[in-house]
Amino acid sequence: MVFYGKGGYDWNTIFNMPIWLRKFVFNKIYEHYNNEKNAQQGNNVEQSINAMKSAGFTQDNLTKAKLGQKPHYTVKTSTK
Repeated sequence: MVFYGKGGYDWNTIFNMPIWLRKFVFNKIYEHYNNEKNAQQGNNVEQSINAMKSAGFTQDNLTKAKLGQKPHYTVKTSTK
């Protein structure tokens, strides 16, 4: 909590804090960082989709490209 509190708490304050308050503060810090992480992940997906659309990629273009491709590997099976 000392590190994730970003300077709001020092070790002595956390040590002397009642357990119920320590749990409360920990849960609030946890919720804050969880919400921040979820917002960041949502933005990344939206930005990626918008970038693909602006570059001219559509679902139809991608499926057509996949159908015309030959595999770049060979598979050898046993003859037994």
